[in-house]
Amino acid sequence: MMPARPVRGEASAGPVRWVPVISGCNRSCSYCIVPARRGGERSRPLAEIEAEVRGMVAAGAREVRLLGQIVDRYGWDLPGKPDLADLFARLAGIEGLYRVRFLTSHPRDLRERVIEAIATQPKICPDLNIPFQAGDDATLRSMRRGYTIAFYRKLIGALRQRIPELALATDVIVGYPGESDARFQATLDLLAEIRFDVVHVAMYSPRPGTLAATLPDDVPPPVKKDRLQRVEALQEAIATELNRALLGETVEILVEGQRKEKWEGRTRSNKPVFFAAQGNWLGKLALVRINHTGPWSLSGIVVEEAIFRRYSGGVRLSSGYL
Repeated sequence: MMPARPVRGEASAGPVRWVPVISGCNRSCSYCIVPARRGGERSRPLAEIEAEVRGMVAAGAREVRLLGQIVDRYGWDLPGKPDLADLFARLAGIEGLYRVRFLTSHPRDLRERVIEAIATQPKICPDLNIPFQAGDDATLRSMRRGYTIAFYRKLIGALRQRIPELALATDVIVGYPGESDARFQATLDLLAEIRFDVVHVAMYSPRPGTLAATLPDDVPPPVKKDRLQRVEALQEAIATELNRALLGETVEILVEGQRKEKWEGRTRSNKPVFFAAQGNWLGKLALVRINHTGPWSLSGIVVEEAIFRRYSGGVRLSSGYL
């Protein structure tokens, strides 16, 4: 599942821009229509993306979000086979660019070089969306996802060991054909075990032309709805606890705009933060002391504008903040 986003080249006045870097998909998940609709993977050249981002930064962008159906596979089809880590290195040298995010990842395609880049490059936000879709191996086989839950657990463990501050999001499908009560409970158990910061959950619906559409859609709609609500309730409780740990902490946010007379932005770990302050904070990096937390957002009092120092070709706060 991918967020709605502007097409490449679409103008935006805000400090955050979306940059498609790879289109199409070479995988064949049973429920997904993307390969049939968009074809195989086609990566954009490094120089083309860098030039576009430089133009965006010159026009006021301070963060870019690199997009692909499986963004980890960027560059694998290009001459010389550059990868996402190579793209990060090109973007790191752009003066005035503060942050880089990317989505969506696939558990089988997230390479060690990319993980190391997140851990060591200050402009790459410690924020990953890694869908697991279902907590049961039989369901994953039917979905043609290409990994087991044991593999997924091992990956998450390695990520958290290498990047302790990592924020994790995931995607989940409930009501996929053959999903019994026990299979669904396995999904709930995995959510409770890993404790994601964000969970995107959807009820399965057949897409004509996909392999899954040939399977019996045997989970009744009321059951699908109930399962979706149970996932949402569990995640609300988990997110409430995770965010509560930030109460009283000072976080760095990139201010993206205003809503209801408050400035809003996100931490490096992608948590929405609101604060009230005079002046124009759009596009600035603010330090905000959190005085209220909830499951979906945080709010606080602005302390100061962030002060940066340059090192190793990147930018980092003079002391550590989220």
